Amino acid sequence: MDKHLFLFGGGPPFTSDMANRFVAMTTTNEPISILFVERDGWEEYMSKYTDELRDLGLNEFHILPLPSTPIKEAIDCINNSSGIIINGGDTNLYADYIVDTPLSNAIRKSYVAGVPVAGFSAGALISPEVCIISAKDNEQNEFQQRNGLGLISDVVIAVHFSQWDDECHLREAVNKYKDYMNYAIDEETGIYLENDRLVATEGYGVYRIVEDTLKKIN
Repeated sequence: MDKHLFLFGGGPPFTSDMANRFVAMTTTNEPISILFVERDGWEEYMSKYTDELRDLGLNEFHILPLPSTPIKEAIDCINNSSGIIINGGDTNLYADYIVDTPLSNAIRKSYVAGVPVAGFSAGALISPEVCIISAKDNEQNEFQQRNGLGLISDVVIAVHFSQWDDECHLREAVNKYKDYMNYAIDEETGIYLENDRLVATEGYGVYRIVEDTLKKIN
C-alpha cells in the first residue's frame, strides 16, 4: 500500500495543491481525524483546517482535543478515518500526548495502510523517527531531540524556517544526523512525500543543506 505524508512549515490552511492531493488520497468515506493539543480558542481555529477540505468535498471530521479525549476513543476514531491531520502548537506537548502514547501505534498502522497523514508545524516535527526541536520552540531555549512517530526514517525536519531565521538549527541537526535527509520548510509551504520520497512542494520555500551549502529546492 502506498504511503502519503504531507508536512507543512507553519499552521493551516492547506496550500491549494496539497489540499487537492490530500483529498485525492482519501479513498474511503470515513471521517478525517484531527488531533491537537488543547489551547484557548481552538474551537474557532478548527475552521482553518476544515474549510478548504469541505470545499473539496470532505464533510465529516473526528475532532480530537488532547488530552481531554480518552485514548481509547481517539484510537477508535483513528482506526476509522480516511485521513489524519496533526495540528501545530507546543512540539514537546505534541510528543507527550501523541508520540509517547498508544496513539502513535494507531497512527503508524493507519499510515502504513495507506491513510494520508498531514502534519502542521509541531505535527510535521513529530512525524519522522527523530523529532528535532529548535531552541526557538521550547522554554529551555535549547536544541532538543526526542522520539517521533516514525512515519519516515533517516529524515530531519525544520519548520518556520525563514521566519525563524533557523539555518543554525538546521545545521546542528544535520551535523548530528549526517547520513539523514534534511528538509527545512517555510510557513505557508508544504511538501508531499509518497513512500518516503519527496514528490511535490508548494509555497514559499523548501530548503536542504547539501555538502554544507544551503540550497532552495522548490
